[in-house]
Amino acid sequence: MNILVTGATGFVGHHLVPHLLERGHSLLVVARDEQRARALPWFRQVHFDRCDIHAPVDDPFERFGRPDAMIHLAWPDLPNYKDSFHIDSTLPAQCRFLQALLEGGLPHLLVAGTCFEYGMQSGCLSEAQPAQPANAYAQAKDALRRFLESLRARHGFTLQWARLFYMYGEGQNPNSLLAQLDRAIDEHEPVFNMSGGEQLRDYLPVAEAARRLALLVEHPACAGITNICSGNPVSVLDLVRQHILRRGADIRLNRGYYPYPDHEPMAFWGDPAKFEKAIAA
Repeated sequence: MNILVTGATGFVGHHLVPHLLERGHSLLVVARDEQRARALPWFRQVHFDRCDIHAPVDDPFERFGRPDAMIHLAWPDLPNYKDSFHIDSTLPAQCRFLQALLEGGLPHLLVAGTCFEYGMQSGCLSEAQPAQPANAYAQAKDALRRFLESLRARHGFTLQWARLFYMYGEGQNPNSLLAQLDRAIDEHEPVFNMSGGEQLRDYLPVAEAARRLALLVEHPACAGITNICSGNPVSVLDLVRQHILRRGADIRLNRGYYPYPDHEPMAFWGDPAKFEKAIAA
């Protein structure tokens, strides 16, 4: 399958590309920063197009070689979840770019969504539950999904919306929890400041999340919203303690130093049943 990938140089994308290549797909990677793409080990195994997808692109479906499918990961300026630019700037640019591709003839689109679309709902979250986005990033993502669904009613393409839960691993944001913990361990800090750690979250290694996206695009019958998650609630405290054990580190945890975030509930995780059933079929 010929697959167009946006956001391939990002956290998830640079793990996804090797999985797609290993599965025999031909890839066209689109990114603004060619130098960053060239530094990645898979660069010479893909076709590359330096392009800012938020600028007007003439007939993108033809420009990108009429791909069989597209995996759309690109979304700038994260993790500033509350900033209005997600709605004011990013959303209209994404709508314009994807609409041009779909009206040009793109038959299959997989887009990375976010578990934040569920908003402040607690417990085990399934795809059947309504979206209740509570921050600007999630509101923009949900609006994009609804826009694409309206286009699908007119153009009949396959739409897969992959709601990503929490991920960790190589390339994670330097301000993310485990990246900060690694930095404290590497710098031989005696204490690591954190929240109380009682939040329950759904974590996947980013390489596993990428593997699941590669499988999902090969199963177009699994359309609509699909959770990309473990289904196993883990406390932040347990995650931190497990990571310290893996590192063989000796560092004291200063729990309660930071308040709990106000943009997410205390306990939520995903239901992976839809994905697991589709892949097993």
